[in-house]
Amino acid sequence: MDKRVGVLGGGQLGAMLVEAANQLRIPVNVLDVGHSSAKQISSIGTHIEGSFKDPEAIKKLADISDVVTVEIEHVDTTILEKIAGTVDVQPSWKTIRKIQDKYAQKQHLHERGVATAESVALKTASMEEMEKASRDVGLPLMLKSRREAYDGRGNYPVRTKDDFNLALEALGGNKDLYAEKWANFRVELAVMVVKTKDDVLSFPTTETVHENSICKLTYTPARGVSEAISQKAQELARKAVACFDGKGVFGVEMFLLEDDTLLVNEIAPRPHNSGHYTIEACRVSQYEAHLSAILDLPLQQEDLQLREPAVMLNILGGEAKDSHLKIAQAALKDRWLKVHLYGKGQARKGRKMGHVTVCAPTMSEAERRMQPLIDLVDEGKPAQPKGVKGQPANEESAKNKPLVAVVMGSDSDLPKLADGLKILRDFNIPYTARVTSAHRTPYLMAEYASSAASEGIKCVIAAAGGAAHLPGMFAAYTPLPVIGVPIKPSLGDGRDSVLSILNMPRGVPVATVSLNNSTNAALLAVRILGAGDEAIRERYVRYMREAEAAVKEKDRRLQEVGAEKYLESMAK
Repeated sequence: MDKRVGVLGGGQLGAMLVEAANQLRIPVNVLDVGHSSAKQISSIGTHIEGSFKDPEAIKKLADISDVVTVEIEHVDTTILEKIAGTVDVQPSWKTIRKIQDKYAQKQHLHERGVATAESVALKTASMEEMEKASRDVGLPLMLKSRREAYDGRGNYPVRTKDDFNLALEALGGNKDLYAEKWANFRVELAVMVVKTKDDVLSFPTTETVHENSICKLTYTPARGVSEAISQKAQELARKAVACFDGKGVFGVEMFLLEDDTLLVNEIAPRPHNSGHYTIEACRVSQYEAHLSAILDLPLQQEDLQLREPAVMLNILGGEAKDSHLKIAQAALKDRWLKVHLYGKGQARKGRKMGHVTVCAPTMSEAERRMQPLIDLVDEGKPAQPKGVKGQPANEESAKNKPLVAVVMGSDSDLPKLADGLKILRDFNIPYTARVTSAHRTPYLMAEYASSAASEGIKCVIAAAGGAAHLPGMFAAYTPLPVIGVPIKPSLGDGRDSVLSILNMPRGVPVATVSLNNSTNAALLAVRILGAGDEAIRERYVRYMREAEAAVKEKDRRLQEVGAEKYLESMAK
């Protein structure tokens, strides 16, 4: 490649950009202070020592580059405007300047018909302006800094008027503030968008999970989000990026509200943390895509497709200076996990020191392999409420009201229900488990069955053995669908349990699965819920695809090693 790329900033994003450039032998010139992450691996470019905000250093970078881009948007756009006449600046300095001011960014999007949360600028950082803002957008609201806010810094939740002064103090007397209407979201999503000279393309929709306002995990494809909503998220992200000038990769963060409305939260004019997964999971990573866009190399939508489901975990610095190395060492025990360390030296609490990605044929397999590392990261931490960057947890959605009631006649039935409970957890279906005997606690059982629907329960799984009257009695007191699980008792073969549930009189239906088959009961419950919930139905479709892929993999393995070796592996 004959064009030289200059990068303002040499952090981890710059380093991964250089890694992609090295594979294509694209010379990269990095401007940053010291022995930054990107400089450590830049093998065919030239380093510039200095701050990426220093006008003279930026001029030096422009002199030895054909295209100048950014790995951080907090740069001096005045000097970028000046050098744009002699070097190609991508994305446009106009775009970077607009995005730097988050309120101006929101207004720019709003004026072009892109859905964002309602917001209003404060003329001064005063109680009077806070009063006015609260009248304009209502309470609660988020008070935000217009510039140089990231990872939750520069944001403060304002629930009541008592928080006005606290919010102003917390933001340190910053004069450039704006108030944003509170968003009752259920999940935060992100879409990496690539703007080329000819088109606007998008990577898959990603679910992002934040802890203490810093991205902790990403799941791609987004869990619990229907394919229709996922496509709408990509369409919204492409529409938002199309509003700005220039080429390159843009990270678009958005909220999915409780009513399935999508709102753009903010845009980054560069590769983004939520797109790290693309290195292993996609045909083309976000970094190679960024280079392709700014250098006008071939790129099309199918190049951005997901190869396999992926989970990405950020390695954040802890109390110990080598805390990140312990996480990396633990990750190396499972070679499905791919470790990226950023070379930042000693850890500081909350500092992004690296990340780990795992790809697998199914999301459940990817989650299973990542879970031990998540458990290690979470050791000693207090339980975290559900929340997203920039806003604390929505208290109503955090209640996680149960949709399925799992009832049993005795706690001795619980082990037989374990597989079904796991299914519900895997599908993110909230449930409640109760012991209520049709014979020993008939009044309690009748009271609970009668009230289940009014408490938000949508479906009931009832397990009983022997006479097995619980499913039928529960069905007599509720209009909800009841799925009976016959349990094999200590005496007999369990046939009486099956027949007791199966032979219900006309007018009181109970669905019946086979003996001890709580798995099918849970899957049937998921299907029932999916009839009225597209996201759950999409999860079930994904489950069916994963089951098909698992069978195909077993068939491939059987053909590869032969029946004898396959039997040996099964016996281990």
